Amino acid sequence: MAFSLYAATIPSCRQILTALAALLKKADAFAAEQGIAPGDIVRARLAEDMLPFGYQVKAVVGHSLGAIEGVRKGVFSPDRGAWPEDMPGLEKLVADALDALAAIDPAEVEGFIGRPMCFSMGDMRMDFVAEEFLLSFSQPNFYFHATTAYDILRWKGVPLGKRDYIGRPRIIG
Repeated sequence: MAFSLYAATIPSCRQILTALAALLKKADAFAAEQGIAPGDIVRARLAEDMLPFGYQVKAVVGHSLGAIEGVRKGVFSPDRGAWPEDMPGLEKLVADALDALAAIDPAEVEGFIGRPMCFSMGDMRMDFVAEEFLLSFSQPNFYFHATTAYDILRWKGVPLGKRDYIGRPRIIG
């Protein structure tokens, strides 16, 4: 059986985004239990020169659904706008991405193969074919930001483990 571009991208994005949705709920519950303002978690960052938790969640969505939308348009530029400043806003962002990813037709993603597209940010431009953009650029960024979001929550004291990050594997049965 041939391995498809859809299989290499969309199911894993949905798996990690579903896990991220659960992380957001755990973080919100933890904040309430500990008397921490949820905004303190949304604004938390691991280092002064890193963007905060809210941005990390937004970037996970950007490098999953946003990457697909970029391939559809032929250009991907990171959304430099504001991110939700509260947990419900972040939860909605993730839920909307999950809904949109669930609606993607696998045949559409297979049709991306060989399609030229570019990453554009300011004066920087990187040209790709769609599959190389998705697999060598957006997918690593997706996992980087998902991991950073998880790490920020751990650093803030939210009781999480590896299974919380991985979510539900796609097992037989």
